Amino acid sequence: MHHVSPARLDEILGERSTNVHNLSDEPAKALFRSALWIDGDGWLFYVFLFSVFHATAERWLGTWRWLAVVLIGHVAATYISQGVLLWAVRHGQAPETSVDTLDVGVSYSLAAVEAVLTYFLAPPWRYFYAFCVLGFYGLALVHGRTFTDVGHFTAALLGLACYPLTRGRPGHLDPAALVSRALRRISRAG
Repeated sequence: MHHVSPARLDEILGERSTNVHNLSDEPAKALFRSALWIDGDGWLFYVFLFSVFHATAERWLGTWRWLAVVLIGHVAATYISQGVLLWAVRHGQAPETSVDTLDVGVSYSLAAVEAVLTYFLAPPWRYFYAFCVLGFYGLALVHGRTFTDVGHFTAALLGLACYPLTRGRPGHLDPAALVSRALRRISRAG
């Protein structure tokens, strides 16, 4: 991305975008190619987020269940957010050129994975965590009201709806128990 002109970068991303135009012409290709991009310079931050959320979810759920959450988040949230955008275009709420807007990246799958991790936490922590996840994406939706905000909030809801994929998975993380064990170890070492 750093070795091409801004115009060429827009062209490259436009070809890989899951915008209305590309989803209409070649949906599978658009969805696949979009999922391989991180928009902007935030790749290092995404490596951190991947390590925290995706790796935890894959380890807990197993690869196939984790991948199901990723795909549900990416595909369904993309279609819902682009459907909302298309509705806005058809009803004069967004310009006609919006059907070609750039929409690339892995953030919808990240939102779904963050949300499904709600079920990894033991009660009552899971309720606080779910509130935080939905609050984070919900506030962005209320303040931004863009199709991307719709996609992120939708992906978080879809992640919560993936509860059936979490049934029978071992153990639940209890943050209070972790802190208690750590404090006991510190007191024994001291």
